[in-house]
Amino acid sequence: MKVIDKIASRDASRPFYFFEFFPPRTDQGFENLLSRIARLAFLKPLALSVTWGAGGSTKERSLDLAGITQKEHKVDTILHLTCTNMLQGMVDDALMTAKQRGIQNLLALRGDPPKGKEEWLPIDAQFQYGVHLVKYIRDHPDFGNYFCIGVAGYPEGHPDTDNDEDAEIEFLKAKVDAGADYIITQLFYDVDKFLTWHAKVRAKGITVPIIPGVMPIQTFASFQRLIKLTGTSVPEQVMHDLEAIKHDDQLVKDFGVNLAVDMVQRLTAEGINGIHFCTLNLEKSVQRVLEKLGWTGAQNSPTLLKNKLIEDTVSNDLSVAAKTATTDAAASLASISKTDGEAGAGELNNAASWDDFPNGRFGDFKSPAYGNRDPWGNLTHIAPSHLGSPKTIGDLTNIFLDYLHSKRQTTPFSPEPLSAESATILPHIEKLTKRGWWTVGSQPAVDGASSSDPVFGWGPRSGFVFQKGFVEFFCDEEDVDGIARRIHERGRGWVHWIAANARGDIRGHAASDDRNAVTWGVFPGQEIIQTTIIEKESFLSWKDEAYSIWAEWASHYRPGTEERELLDQIRKNRWLVSVVHHDYKDTDALWMLFD
Repeated sequence: MKVIDKIASRDASRPFYFFEFFPPRTDQGFENLLSRIARLAFLKPLALSVTWGAGGSTKERSLDLAGITQKEHKVDTILHLTCTNMLQGMVDDALMTAKQRGIQNLLALRGDPPKGKEEWLPIDAQFQYGVHLVKYIRDHPDFGNYFCIGVAGYPEGHPDTDNDEDAEIEFLKAKVDAGADYIITQLFYDVDKFLTWHAKVRAKGITVPIIPGVMPIQTFASFQRLIKLTGTSVPEQVMHDLEAIKHDDQLVKDFGVNLAVDMVQRLTAEGINGIHFCTLNLEKSVQRVLEKLGWTGAQNSPTLLKNKLIEDTVSNDLSVAAKTATTDAAASLASISKTDGEAGAGELNNAASWDDFPNGRFGDFKSPAYGNRDPWGNLTHIAPSHLGSPKTIGDLTNIFLDYLHSKRQTTPFSPEPLSAESATILPHIEKLTKRGWWTVGSQPAVDGASSSDPVFGWGPRSGFVFQKGFVEFFCDEEDVDGIARRIHERGRGWVHWIAANARGDIRGHAASDDRNAVTWGVFPGQEIIQTTIIEKESFLSWKDEAYSIWAEWASHYRPGTEERELLDQIRKNRWLVSVVHHDYKDTDALWMLFD
């Protein structure tokens, strides 16, 4: 059924909501997301929405997920569709497949720049903006009357219009005039700005439903990435409150739930009764928001909501002197996973919350949120201005060394500056890098540091955290041979390692069923929480992404240039190696292996 018809036919005094999901990166994550959607379907969303990866990178998974949701769970599904890297035939194929699978609702978007590009450029002149996609669908004899079409609204302006609000509202009106039925906004945290924008949109004569986008904050690290990526403004009081608790993942999550409840209550009090929740493929936060709002039961009148107090608040006891557990985005992929804090990775944990916090690249590959780096399931593309002009192996080594020495803030493998945690092992990773083994992930061994530790701490306070040392790097095949011999001679059963190249060759002795927890925490009243797990499946998933980064890096240079040929050869010939040492009580054990 068309969502515009469902909105029109519902009881106007009762709020409605959508849930947004992205196609998981792994088959296991996909299967587990279906179970998660089945549980969330009991909350009676008006519709579910499924994102479309940049440039159609998740096309088949998006169509599969939307089709299964529509057929198996009997929930109307909104399929996102973008112009990025789409030719007319590709658009027709996507629309026909959606129609065949019973999907009747779309969200037509221009889309983000494809990989390897800093600016958005169309590959088909007739699909330059979202308005062109809307008009094409509406004018098509096979699709025009079948689909209900939504478009995006930008309460704080689109980055490509230099935040020109009036121009952006004119673009929005053009999309509605072309045949759009409803508007879903980009997520925001400043309700006052949204309400001002909403009034201007209505004053322009736009009367279609406007559904605001709300995303409960999951962790401080993921929140920071989000606002940087989208350019979303944050009220000063919200940032002040988050700064005080950013070291405690659970407090941040609780704060995020309460903030979302407060935002929705303000919106419904102003007569805006539809909400689009971005879930990040997680379950618990959005469920808690709905429970606090009273929307999961019979009493969900906006009049009652206006006077309803939030049932619990974030603790005011913020006296623990701890700094944020920063992410080692360059030399510690594990820390990305850790600070994004997947809460429990075992199948015995409660299915609704075993991955309650976002995952990093080495979270649990069975999680629907595994590997997520942004709200749409995409990894951040490389900014060309940060690439340099490497023409030799030595140039590449210097790029990685400059990053370790903080002379550059990013590399293609590291979107954020080096963290404080890396400083504790800097001489070791520097030594490997000088050898020509370019490190892209590592962490030191830690034996029972306080969860409030300013460098290693994460999760709730009053706990202890542990880490096994591991390192990951690119090297030549002959070096892989030497590493294999060294581990055989000195490993004594304490070392797991795995290596792979772009062709798909695999070496090492990490078995398919090995699940090496390399970061875990022990907290009062909880099971042991494992936030970083290195296993064969997750490594191979990351391996594919890692070699795509080399290909993307090379694509920034013209064919035939020294830079292009060097990077192409690196991608073809180098191996990605991951080594874990299980003796977390000996902080030098891993590094002695390479001396």
